[in-house]
Amino acid sequence: MITSIIGRKLDMTQIFAGDGSVYPVTLVQAGPCTVTQVKTVEKHGYAALQIGFGTKKAKSVTRPEKGHLDKVGKGYFEVLREVPAENPSEHNPGDQVLADLFQIGDRVDIIGKSKGKGYAGTIKRWRFSRGPDGHGSKNVREPGSTGMATYPGRVIKGKKMPGQKGNKRTTVLNLRVVDVRPESNLLLIHGAVPGSKNGIVILRKTNRAR
Repeated sequence: MITSIIGRKLDMTQIFAGDGSVYPVTLVQAGPCTVTQVKTVEKHGYAALQIGFGTKKAKSVTRPEKGHLDKVGKGYFEVLREVPAENPSEHNPGDQVLADLFQIGDRVDIIGKSKGKGYAGTIKRWRFSRGPDGHGSKNVREPGSTGMATYPGRVIKGKKMPGQKGNKRTTVLNLRVVDVRPESNLLLIHGAVPGSKNGIVILRKTNRAR
């Protein structure tokens, strides 16, 4: 059984419920994805399915990737990802994974790459407070002391410092599927989804035990 699919974040809008409530939703194109490889515990040591999403021109495909995908005979894909599957042997290369994998009311986790905000200081990146800004102050937007006393006398790993903000893998948990439109492979997800417009995302059914 497969519980994940590759999709594309399209846009944000709002819909109205029967009682007049307004829900902000994100439109996600979920699939169609094609199974390109089946990985079993006996052969590979773990159970998973490799699935492909989108299209790519043949001239943009590397020779190893071309040889791999020619075995499936379903064209070349923009994105290839492995997703866990309980019984991967139930699927065969070439099978389709569609948006009807999800139902209205399902809870999903969405994985994507957050928008890059460039180099940022600690106030913008980590929400540090400002320093005193009176006459003579030299510590208005600086992070303050980053080291320690004589021992251990160094900057510890993980210290919150200025640096790249965003542009990293991000997971938003437990979002609700408001509507499923299988004829166009669209999901309407309540809330915000990481990444920019047309960004690639992975949707997986939420494990409520997590």
